[in-house]
Amino acid sequence: MNKLKKLKKIRLHREGTHILILAFVLLFLLNVAAHYAFEHPVPIYLITAVSVVLYLSMVNFFRCPIRLFGKDTEKIVVAPADGRIVVAEVVDEHEYFHDRRLMISIFMGITNVHANWYPVDGVVKKVEHQNGNFHKAFLPKASTENERSTVVIETPGGVEVMARQIAGAVARRIVTYASEGEECYIDEHMGFIKFGSRVDVYLPADAELCVKMGQKTVGNQTVIAKLK
Repeated sequence: MNKLKKLKKIRLHREGTHILILAFVLLFLLNVAAHYAFEHPVPIYLITAVSVVLYLSMVNFFRCPIRLFGKDTEKIVVAPADGRIVVAEVVDEHEYFHDRRLMISIFMGITNVHANWYPVDGVVKKVEHQNGNFHKAFLPKASTENERSTVVIETPGGVEVMARQIAGAVARRIVTYASEGEECYIDEHMGFIKFGSRVDVYLPADAELCVKMGQKTVGNQTVIAKLK
């Protein structure tokens, strides 16, 4: 695959555009109303301070740093998300592969970047969205019972890798950009999960694990495994 990699050069993710505009308008109106409702300046200052902190927190959530892996991607699996490793073990995968797979799960906290990157170069073979529950994302049952979006990628070496975006107790909106049949690359965005959750990656059982439990990951930067 010699196609030039596409880079989404954005500082604030487009998924946050409408939310940030609406939040700005609502908070602005709230502060205008507070200015006329209170004669004493203390409540006005308090509302303004809370509004600023709240809005900056939302801006921080939708931040989207420009990242390039910058190294050879052959047989490399990178972290699809910022967060920490909550699962790194060989498990039985029953929905697609129906065999033993190395499962690596990354839990995203509310302060993490919530853009998701493709973990490998390849061709998208399958994209599927499944409705489900909204258990806390770090729980084991979240992988199979929560609302989720599954993307299966076939690498240039013929290895199938599955990445699964999983909604959590707070996250109720999964966005997936992948389309079946299209080429995908490390450095490209696979999707976005709004307000916290996790991403699971399923690899061949003989893949070399490069991370450990509790380790922090940086999306599109941390090598989590190497394919045989």
